[in-house]
Amino acid sequence: MASNPVETADPVDAAETPALVDHIIERYHRVHSRELPELIQMAQRVEQAHQAHPAVPAGLAALLKQMLGELTIHMQKEELILFPQMKKGGRPEIGTPIIVMMAEHDDHSAFLRAIGGLTQDLRVPEGGCGTWRALYAGLAKLSADLTDHIHIENDILFPRFLGSGV
Repeated sequence: MASNPVETADPVDAAETPALVDHIIERYHRVHSRELPELIQMAQRVEQAHQAHPAVPAGLAALLKQMLGELTIHMQKEELILFPQMKKGGRPEIGTPIIVMMAEHDDHSAFLRAIGGLTQDLRVPEGGCGTWRALYAGLAKLSADLTDHIHIENDILFPRFLGSGV
C-alpha cells in the first residue's frame, strides 16, 4: 500500500484552542505537578547518601524545590487566568499576561540549564546507584517535557493571540 505523500499537520498545531489548552494542562501541567515532587525526594536521597562523592549534585533538591514553587505559581496563573480567557477567544489586553508567561518560560529554561550544571549534563558517575540513575532519567524526561511544553505555548498557542491583534 502506498503512503500518502501529503504531510499532515501536527495534531497539536491543528488543535482548536480549547482542546490545545486542555492538552497542555493534562499532558504537561499535571505531569510536572506529579513528577517534580518525586524528583525532589530522589535528589534528597542521592545528596544525602552520596554527600562525599565528588559528582554529587549538591543543591539539586533545593533547586528543584524552587523550580516546583515557581512552576506551580506559573501554571496556576495560566489555568486560572490566561487559559480561560483564551478558551473564550481572548480579549484586547491578553497580550500583557502572555508576555509575562513567556518571560517566565525563560526562567524555567534557566532552571533546566542550572540542573545541567549541577548534574554534569545528567551524566551518572560510574557506579552510581539505582536512585541516582532513576533521578537523572527523570530529570531528562522533565527537561524534554518542559522544553516541549514551552514550545507548544510560545510557538503554537500564544501566537494565536499575539498575532491576531487580540
